[in-house]
Amino acid sequence: MCRNITVLRGLEPPATAEEVEAAARQYVRKVSGVQTLSDATREPFEAAVAEITAITARLLDELPARRQPPVTVPPLRRPEVRARLGRES
Repeated sequence: MCRNITVLRGLEPPATAEEVEAAARQYVRKVSGVQTLSDATREPFEAAVAEITAITARLLDELPARRQPPVTVPPLRRPEVRARLGRES
């Protein structure tokens, strides 16, 4: 399991499309070993991210509610990460 992928199920408020896509992108990076996109890798990489994003969103929609929220805050919700990425909290 990729340590950078956090639990998205059971978040309050629910996981955003941005968080689901970020998890999918990290998964594809880890599995493929592609860290920097080139002309040869861009299309299959982005297609995989799109498919995994859709599958993950569907999975989160179909699973029953969690009894307790995840123990960690997803990175995109952490103030220091949002500041580094230039996003408002």
